[in-house]
Amino acid sequence: MRELGFSLEDIRTLLLLGGPTGATCAEVRDIAARHLEDIRAKLRDLTKLEGILSSTVSQCTGGAVPDCPVLNILDIERESNL
Repeated sequence: MRELGFSLEDIRTLLLLGGPTGATCAEVRDIAARHLEDIRAKLRDLTKLEGILSSTVSQCTGGAVPDCPVLNILDIERESNL
């Protein structure tokens, strides 16, 4: 289960649902469906991040540090958190 990325709490819940008291397949499906949506959201975020980083890296000329696009992004992030 951990290799599928389920949290320890979800694994405990799934094990309890599979125990002697039993559970409906719908209950198990709901947990798995929530986990699947979390994974899809992470993939969307990673895809967006990959695009931003790829674009930034491609703009880097290897020149002087003050003109570094990667450092410029870090400065924007730092200023937005202040």
